[in-house]
Amino acid sequence: MHSNKLLRKQVASEIKKRDYIVFTILLLTLIYLSTTLFFNESSLLSYFELGKKETALQREVDIIRQENEKLRSIIESSNENDFYLEKHARENFGLTEPDEYIYRYEK
Repeated sequence: MHSNKLLRKQVASEIKKRDYIVFTILLLTLIYLSTTLFFNESSLLSYFELGKKETALQREVDIIRQENEKLRSIIESSNENDFYLEKHARENFGLTEPDEYIYRYEK
């Protein structure tokens, strides 16, 4: 009977050791995975940072596209309309037709 008790204590002790080892291995695995997930160069934080950069770059692309559309319309207007070319030359370069005078007023 005494050996039966001793055997049960040993089995209980072995089960506790096994549970402790399994818990330790699981805990270390969890620490490793969480560290890799958050602090690696290809981590979740890097992924979110790249998402923010992508959004910012997309905004820049949209702004540049709008500017391109404006410039494209200016080019088309200048190619199709002589009045626009004349207006642009007068306003930006101070050109006049013969016998015209330019009066400048200071503000």
